[in-house]
Amino acid sequence: MLTNKQLGFIGGGAMAESIIRGILHAELVMPSQIMVNDISRERLAYLSSTFAIATTPDSQEIIKQSDIVFLTVKPQVIANVIDTIAPLVTKTTIVVSVAAGVTIAALQSKLAEVPIIRVMPNTPVAVGEGISAMALGKYTTKAASDPVAEVFASVGRVVTVSEDSMDAVTGLSGSGPAYAFVLIDALADAGVRVGLARQTSILLAAQTLMGAAKMVLETNEHPAKLRDMVTSPGGTTIAGVHVLEQKGVRAALIDAVVAATERSREMGKR
Repeated sequence: MLTNKQLGFIGGGAMAESIIRGILHAELVMPSQIMVNDISRERLAYLSSTFAIATTPDSQEIIKQSDIVFLTVKPQVIANVIDTIAPLVTKTTIVVSVAAGVTIAALQSKLAEVPIIRVMPNTPVAVGEGISAMALGKYTTKAASDPVAEVFASVGRVVTVSEDSMDAVTGLSGSGPAYAFVLIDALADAGVRVGLARQTSILLAAQTLMGAAKMVLETNEHPAKLRDMVTSPGGTTIAGVHVLEQKGVRAALIDAVVAATERSREMGKR
């Protein structure tokens, strides 16, 4: 689907780098099919030398050269970016925004009848294990969304949601890696508390969470069923699970997702 497509990135930060690395590793396109724009010439030099791709300090050049344009800039500058590129965007240009809190309607108001896709990826795209949620604008056809889904599938998994679910996505998977890091850190501290070396504890905790997540994804079993499989009557695991329930860990995680979701909604109203 991407064989004859030119891809452009406005914003050459960590997210753009992760996506570029993923699509080149998956051999979805050739380096010659990618161009990146950024305000930092040092950043452009780094991306050019690392990936052998074209770069430009001119965001309008991205529009002229690209079939799919990724807006990988901070939300606070996206309005200025849109004002700059809008005169050159056509109805055949696919515009993909990863700016948190920026609605499709806000983009569509400046890009009339343009196919727009809003995407919320999370930070594990940097290691090819992200999850990206896509919401499609009213002018976005399957022919427009499929190649974009293919791009984000190269750095993890992809789901399509309605745009009104994006705040919940932000609260769960967007902020979720931070919750996982807290859990890994706490488990590693516990390992040290019971006598394990720090690095050994971190490895045990991180690999345990990764393995457990992989079991959920690959078996399609409910997490509670998988938990029961490792929880023997009167054994060590049920003793630990009992403490987690006593301390309200489950409720705390639910409250964390709700709080992050509500904060995302507040930020979107600015």
